[in-house]
Amino acid sequence: MKMTVYGSGCAKCQQLTSNAEAAAKRLGLEYEVEKVTDVNAIIEAGVMRTPALAVDDEILVEGKVPRSDELQQLLG
Repeated sequence: MKMTVYGSGCAKCQQLTSNAEAAAKRLGLEYEVEKVTDVNAIIEAGVMRTPALAVDDEILVEGKVPRSDELQQLLG
C-alpha cells in the first residue's frame, strides 16, 4: 500500500507519518510512504487542510493528527 502524507513537513506532519507507520507495522502491512510538500500538488490532490494522509490515493485524514490506534482502525 502507498501512504501519502500531505503537508509542509512540520512537526504535525512528522507525527502523522510516525503514527501511520506504527499502525501499518502493527497490522503487518507492506507499505511505502511518500511525503508531498509542494503546495500545488497538495491542492491538486484535493486536500484543503494539512496535515493529511491518503492511502492508495484515497484521502483518509485531513487537518488533524489521529493517534496510531485510530489510524490502525482506518487501515485495518
